[in-house]
Amino acid sequence: MIYKVYYQENANEVPVRENTKSLYLEASSEREVRQYLKDRNYNIEFVQLLEGKYLEYEQASPNFRLENA
Repeated sequence: MIYKVYYQENANEVPVRENTKSLYLEASSEREVRQYLKDRNYNIEFVQLLEGKYLEYEQASPNFRLENA
């Protein structure tokens, strides 16, 4: 399954919407996604499962780079 993760780069700062970044990760569960990212010191805002048309839309984006957990 492919997940889109919305995050702030520094977990110690107050979240600001304009600083939110995203990455795409292939993993078997949301728990695996969070385990994979725990060492990066990210403030994870939201983990979203991508499926169907929404996944196709995201894959068409030039910013789509898939990481594997």
